[in-house]
Amino acid sequence: VKAAPVKAAPVKAAPVKAAPVKAAPVKAAPVKAVQTSRAVPAPTTALPATRVVPKDSPVTKNAPAKAAPKAVPKPEPTKPAFDKKFFEEQRVLLHEERAKYLRSAQILKADADALVAEREPGDVQFDEESGEGDTLAVERDFDLARSAQARQQVEEIDEALARIDAGTYGICKSSGLPIPKERLRAIPWATERVEYKVGGLGRR
Repeated sequence: VKAAPVKAAPVKAAPVKAAPVKAAPVKAAPVKAVQTSRAVPAPTTALPATRVVPKDSPVTKNAPAKAAPKAVPKPEPTKPAFDKKFFEEQRVLLHEERAKYLRSAQILKADADALVAEREPGDVQFDEESGEGDTLAVERDFDLARSAQARQQVEEIDEALARIDAGTYGICKSSGLPIPKERLRAIPWATERVEYKVGGLGRR
């Protein structure tokens, strides 16, 4: 006898309610500011494009010409701060010195000529064949040399007077600097400062 199969009754599972899950709050991590050494360039405005004008354009033909640069005047030499009174004093002094040297030149020349006139026949003649030890010849040559020096001094005084009239009196011809008044009073015809005169420190 076969046993009849027993059918199991289906068991219904009760529905399971899921418990609500609370999400944990998420903390935002602090963001650290990153310092950069490079400076952010400031926004620049765009420059307008330059317009190229052709050479033959009427704009270039009618454009005003650029003025030429003015020439820089050269500095003038320093003029001595002498007043009119000083110039007049120097002028009087120069005329006095001129008369003195001119008189000396004339006297010395006359003395030299007198030595020739007083020479007696038989005396040594004043020529290249004369003896070097002749007293009259040596004295005459000395007088003539001093007379020439005095006349040279007269010429230098005349040049100083001309500089007063030209407005250049008292200016050193070597440096262009003023000559001190003390030197001009001592030597009214001086043309150089002491340091620039012949043999001075300025010529070494």
